[in-house]
Amino acid sequence: MNILIAEDETDIRKLVKIHLEDRSYRVFEAKDGIEALEVVNQHEINLAILDIVMPKLDGLNLLRQIREKSHIPVILLTARGEEIDKIVGLGLGADDYMVKPFSASELVARVEAQLRRRNVYDLSQSITEETIQHRELKLNLKECMLYINESPVLLNAKEYKVLQCLMQSPNQIFTPKKLYAAAWEEDFYSDNNTIMVTISRLRNKIERDPHHPKYIVTVRGLGYKFYNPGK
Repeated sequence: MNILIAEDETDIRKLVKIHLEDRSYRVFEAKDGIEALEVVNQHEINLAILDIVMPKLDGLNLLRQIREKSHIPVILLTARGEEIDKIVGLGLGADDYMVKPFSASELVARVEAQLRRRNVYDLSQSITEETIQHRELKLNLKECMLYINESPVLLNAKEYKVLQCLMQSPNQIFTPKKLYAAAWEEDFYSDNNTIMVTISRLRNKIERDPHHPKYIVTVRGLGYKFYNPGK
């Protein structure tokens, strides 16, 4: 597995590299966002660890560019513990988030958890039913791809799992807890921000008017459902 660590603080970068290499990962280093983008473009990276505050190209803008063509797991690092950083990072498609100072051992554990989930996501391509289609939306389960009127729409792993959960049971109400369990495969956080951000991203990608959604509908006080008038 190839892992990118993009961090402008040399000591942190080297420490993380040592711990990852101890687990037999191949580590690519980058000291700024531009260098990190070059690594992503030139090598097959399986997971990226990005510092938010970096010279030349910050971690959030780097994440935005990565998400334009890839849904590899991304873990963000930052020295700032502000909630807004977490929300923005998740909104751009980050899969996890750690605040400095952090334990290198915990970071490695999170890396391995993300890679395990990614493997499960890839194995889902073996599912026998090939597609789920409702109106203009078609979810190809073997390709793990969404199409709108036959045009592909790039989703990250969490967006895909949430949408698959909703589309497989149209008009069924899913609580944030159920959607979180389906996509993250772990205990639900104490707030709804993660699911709210994921739903917002999905609406921006599939709805003609995200502020007046016709597919992913909010059921006030309960959760969300995929609305299909024909079911």
